[in-house]
Amino acid sequence: MNEIGKRFGVRAIFTASVLAFASMAAAAQDQDGDHNQQYTHVLLISVDGMHEADLENYIKTHPQSTFAKLVKHGVEYTHASTSRPSDSYPGLLAFATGGSPLSHGVFYDDTYDATLYPPGSNCTGTPGTEVTNFEALDWDLTQLDGGSPPAGATYDKRNPHINPAKLPLRKTAGGACVQVWPHLYMKNGTNTIFEIIHQAGMRTAWSDKHPAYEIVNGPSGLGLDELYAPEINSTSLQANGFPSAPATVDWTADPIYTRAYDGFKVKVVLNWIHGLDQTGTKQVGVPAIFGMNFQAVSVGQKVTSAMEGTTTTRGGYLDAAGTPTVPLEQSLDFVDASLGQMYDALKAGHLLHSTLFIVGGKHGQSPIDLKKLHMLSGSKNAYATADVSDVATVLGNGGVPVAQETADDVSLIWLKNHGDTAKAVSLLDADEASGNSTRIQTLYHDTALKAIWGDPAQGRVPDLIIQPIPGTIYSKSAAKLAEHGGMYTDDTNTLLVVSNPKLQKNVVDSPVTNMQVAPTILKALGLDPHKLVAVQREGTHVLPGLQTTGDDDSDDQSEQ
Repeated sequence: MNEIGKRFGVRAIFTASVLAFASMAAAAQDQDGDHNQQYTHVLLISVDGMHEADLENYIKTHPQSTFAKLVKHGVEYTHASTSRPSDSYPGLLAFATGGSPLSHGVFYDDTYDATLYPPGSNCTGTPGTEVTNFEALDWDLTQLDGGSPPAGATYDKRNPHINPAKLPLRKTAGGACVQVWPHLYMKNGTNTIFEIIHQAGMRTAWSDKHPAYEIVNGPSGLGLDELYAPEINSTSLQANGFPSAPATVDWTADPIYTRAYDGFKVKVVLNWIHGLDQTGTKQVGVPAIFGMNFQAVSVGQKVTSAMEGTTTTRGGYLDAAGTPTVPLEQSLDFVDASLGQMYDALKAGHLLHSTLFIVGGKHGQSPIDLKKLHMLSGSKNAYATADVSDVATVLGNGGVPVAQETADDVSLIWLKNHGDTAKAVSLLDADEASGNSTRIQTLYHDTALKAIWGDPAQGRVPDLIIQPIPGTIYSKSAAKLAEHGGMYTDDTNTLLVVSNPKLQKNVVDSPVTNMQVAPTILKALGLDPHKLVAVQREGTHVLPGLQTTGDDDSDDQSEQ
């Protein structure tokens, strides 16, 4: 590690980034206190994996696309940043809470908490457990909905597809042992926009990739009127449109499958636009806040093998400029067409002017340039240089026990003993000095880590967070070309467009974060952004540049 890193426990690049965001927030011209209602509905979409560069490239080659239409009548933020780490879970919570892991304490969907007890332990023994807020909580992964409880089983009626026996446990001050549902995993009383909007008497709905995404309900557990969460990792293809698919594969195995999976959610969003419930059978009214995430682009960026027609090809990009391969191009086309369906449905329902249409991304994907791909030694990935040492292995071999490592193109390390941090840093410094087999670019620890993310001694925050050299993935997978979770530009610089026919077309090049979407949504609906605990704690401002105009050149027909 260089001298700056040794002295401060972090390299200057992230400090400069933090200062830039702080300066941006301090200079924000929007007055958060003025929250008169401007819209009746907000449609929030996350195109997981989609970079700002993808948006720019797509519009250049598809000038008549829905993406181009949304940009034409909206504000494009060219330097929007995801959460850090850029995992889907904190990525969604940035949109939903207005805060970072410093506030809500959620670093990944797969984390560790030294204060909680393992599932089934009845809060006995030594605390400390993995927290698996992903498909591991489902009843039955052969079912698209994650399965249902068997007869006589205990379950929660609001979350019937989550098996309570798989939840971590917490001992209350009174000594009771209680289950920690995903919505109870957030710390510091952090609430969500869905809670605030629901509490204001407005309807709320969301669709995502696991039942565990009920986390956006917030600590009350009541933020969502509807959650539609088909399990993306279910092996349910044969019963849902792909009778010839291998029985063991899930919806991420090929972008063709993923596009069909996303299509289930698109249909539900269209039902919501039509004022129906997710089944399309009951009139309930158009939600004030609703939306979904797309997985097709993310999968198209990752896969080493994909079928397009009768041809097998790889996904990802063709070059460092971000020219998409055929599977990725097809996924981008699918998302654009799906957004077009939503746009047209809003227009047909005379809802376009009253709906703020927001399209962003929970995370990006790294690397874009496949020549940069390095993976763990022993990987058989045909496109990677397999020369990377696993961080946890290096620490374990050096006598530092690791409680958990969560690693993609980032490494989060929870140590069994917090007191081993200095020894761990010394081991990783020695590795870097002797060839850097772990390919560490930035090692966050001690004072700097605590300032950015919180105190590891309290049990939730990793003891070490490692940003490797861009292009590094701590995996041996032969099936992936890219990953997310890290803090490199490819991971964090995602698209962000806020669109409505009443908005002046604008391009904002100053840095913004996805956290700013949350207070912007509340303000748009006439609610107070400062009701969000994370907004108060982190001083999150509404997005800049959202000026309306009296000149409406939209092709939308007048609303009733």
